[in-house]
Formats: sequence, C-alpha cells, structure tokens
Amino acid sequence: MKLLRELDARHGVAATDDLRDAGVTRHELRRALCTESVIRLRRGWIALPSADPMLQRAATLGVTITCVTRAERIGLWTFGAPDPHVAAPPKGRVLGTTGAHVHWGQPVSPRPRHALEDSLANALGYIASCQPYERALVVWESAARKDLIARDILRRLPFGPQARRIIAEMSWFSDSGLESVVIPRLRWLNLPLRQQVWIARHRVDLLIGDRLVLQIDGGHHVDAQRLSDNEHDAVLRLMGYHVIRVGYRQIVDDWPRVQELILSAVAQGLHLAA
Repeated sequence: MKLLRELDARHGVAATDDLRDAGVTRHELRRALCTESVIRLRRGWIALPSADPMLQRAATLGVTITCVTRAERIGLWTFGAPDPHVAAPPKGRVLGTTGAHVHWGQPVSPRPRHALEDSLANALGYIASCQPYERALVVWESAARKDLIARDILRRLPFGPQARRIIAEMSWFSDSGLESVVIPRLRWLNLPLRQQVWIARHRVDLLIGDRLVLQIDGGHHVDAQRLSDNEHDAVLRLMGYHVIRVGYRQIVDDWPRVQELILSAVAQGLHLAA
C-alpha cells in the first residue's frame, strides 16, 4: 500500500497534503482511517499507531522538536532538560497545552512547513540562546565530534552573539562532553592546554603545560579499560609526568575540588618540564 510506504518514509507521521503530493489518493486515506491502520492526529495529519509518540504529539500541537530535545534524539551529549523543547512558527500558535519549553524566535535556517524535527543548525542556535554557555558548548562540541557540523558552514549562518562566541571558542578535539566542560574552566590559567595528545602510545585527555596530565574518566573506564588506564598512568609517572585522574561526578558536582588539585600542581611547578 502506497500510503503505508510513504508513512514509513516519514517515520510514521505525515501531513495529508504531503501524502497527496506523493500520490496517495483520498480514497486510500479514507480506507486506512476506516480500517484503523492509521490514526488521525488532527485535521490534516495522520500517523501509524506505532509511530514515535513524541512525533505524534508534535504534529498534534503544530510544533517542531528542537533545542536540547532534538540534540538528545540524535545522540548528542547534553545535561538533559526537565521538559521537552519545541519551536512554534514565529507568527503561528500552539494548538493546545504543550507542557514544553516553547521557542518562538526565528530559526537561522528556513524550516519546512511540516517539519516535526528541526535541522541541527536551528537546534544549535536555540541551544546557544537557551542554555547556559557551558552546557551549550558541550552540545556544540558533541556535534563536532560526530562530524555533524562544519566550522565554515557555521560561520556563515546568521547566529546570535552567544552562538558566535561558541564558534570562536569551541574545541574541535574534545573526546567527550566532560572535556568540553573542563577546557573553558581552565583557560584563565593562561597555560598551554593540549587535548588528545599521544604520549607513551596512548592519548591523554589534556596536557597542561609540559608535564601535567589531566585524565577524565567516563562510564566506560571499568574492568580491562581501568587496568589499561592504571598501567598508562604508571608509565607516565615514570616518564616524569604528573597525572591527575578525575571522573564525571567530580567534574559536574565537585569542580572546586578538581580545580584545587590542578592549581596545587601548577603552584608546585608540576606542569613544567624538568
């Protein structure tokens, strides 16, 4: 059935105008609704019963999934959000109570009339203006890690001041969201900060100055990985490096303590070559 094929191609939710433009007949639409192989979300929109509930909700309300919610749905690193983030047409209206954070601003890139999910460029633009700088930076650098954005394209888009600052300051080498958090917090030291440097046949997350290594553990640093990391730390120390290893909770929940450790090492000159 052409209708079902077209719905599958649109993740199970579609505007009937788009379906008719694709060659689906009114008779086929009526028959599918009568047999309950599809459901009507609102006037002009139908869906497969098994379609993504968030897409169904967006179509029902006349909004577009964007900002941090869109970022999460494509696997970017975020700190989460208590409510979904959606965009409404600048001169339109939301067709009901969303329970969501609604963005009304003009998108940086034209948005197709029936788009249920925003482009990445638009989502990043909203993130830059909606989220605290550090959290926004984490998402942008996560997109860079996945090769989903290109610096030259970003520079040519009409982003606002906060997004421009992110483009100017973001690192394209952070290996995780935690690294994206750490680098801006340490720039004030005015010391060389080099990411993903190869030393002793392994990469270190951050080399501060000449000899101070900061290793940042995510959830995968367990079992065999932990043993390998411990062995590499020992080799680094034998080579004259000073190693500080921290984890997610320390960076997110106890940054002052992590900063104190780094500052103490710098004060002792442990970042300097002998």
